[in-house]
Amino acid sequence: MNYIKARWIHSIESEPVLLYSELDDQRMEVRKVEVFADGRMDYAGRMGHKGNARLGKVPVPPLDEIAADPEFEPVKINQGEFDAVWAKANS
Repeated sequence: MNYIKARWIHSIESEPVLLYSELDDQRMEVRKVEVFADGRMDYAGRMGHKGNARLGKVPVPPLDEIAADPEFEPVKINQGEFDAVWAKANS
């Protein structure tokens, strides 16, 4: 598994500002957490979702492709960081 976090730079209140994804070997999302500016967290996984979060239907591009868009600041993270965010979103 691979884990990424992307900061989404925008001013749309109804959209998340942080995106966390757990990716399989084909870069398909397995689990996702969306964090909003007000602290609200939505999530999606194979067993269900909360809020408007949904798993992507196409592979997530490599980090350098995501970073080419000035609205996004992606970084690779470890499983522990992802799992902590996932647990908080599911509490």
